[in-house]
Amino acid sequence: MYGIFIAVIASLETLLSIEAVDNLDSERRVTNTNKELFAQGVGNIVSGLIGGLPITSVIVRSSANVNSGAKSKMSAIFHGLFLLLCVVLIPSLLNKIPLSALAAILILTGYKLAKPAVFTQMFKNGKYQYIPFLVTVIFIISIDLFGFPHILKGKGLIIGVVAGLVAAIGALLHGNLKNSYYFHKEENENTHAINIDLAEEVSFLNKASIRQTLDNIPENAVITVDASKTKYIDFDVLELIKEFKDIKAPLKKINCTLLGFSDEYKIANSSHV
Repeated sequence: MYGIFIAVIASLETLLSIEAVDNLDSERRVTNTNKELFAQGVGNIVSGLIGGLPITSVIVRSSANVNSGAKSKMSAIFHGLFLLLCVVLIPSLLNKIPLSALAAILILTGYKLAKPAVFTQMFKNGKYQYIPFLVTVIFIISIDLFGFPHILKGKGLIIGVVAGLVAAIGALLHGNLKNSYYFHKEENENTHAINIDLAEEVSFLNKASIRQTLDNIPENAVITVDASKTKYIDFDVLELIKEFKDIKAPLKKINCTLLGFSDEYKIANSSHV
């Protein structure tokens, strides 16, 4: 039971860290989550066999690397080598580092990741964003910081994430009581002309499908994304569309046209068709 519990926590923390680091990456690279989880699984098997602790991706160290100017995987490799050398060569010196100093570093890094501006932005993004966000934060703080309920102390991350997912699904189902959603694509193989008509409601459940479709659009294609019939588009989907139009499309020489996006989405429609 504990093995499964640790595996779930480690996998969730890794996936969350990947999402955050990909957003911090100035080159907008996308991490292969399957490879990451496979490598983590192999690493944890080896670590367990030699008596080591479970390993996982951690946003604090990853963001520290990015903020220090890291551009490749070599930063993680050097990080591991430095830790190994310190443990082997200067273990007594490591024990003399005040815990208060380490706590200060963690507090500062944590503040940068969850500063008040993040909370303000979540509220501006609408109820479908801030309700799951608040539920997740409240559960994590209640369990890990205040120890309530005591039996769950130390499990705040996994409980908080699950609670946030439940809240997001509940909000989504509530919104879908009145409007259904669909995703439709038309492609002309001769001219590589693609029309994507967004439905009345586009939720985070559509994100993976839309990302896959946009990533598979061939070079030099002409694409039109029409949101004229849409009443609600999830914030994550909007960010995905913005990233594709501003960054990915120019790199692949794709002519991307956006139509019908209302002013509340804060995404500019194309001036020509």
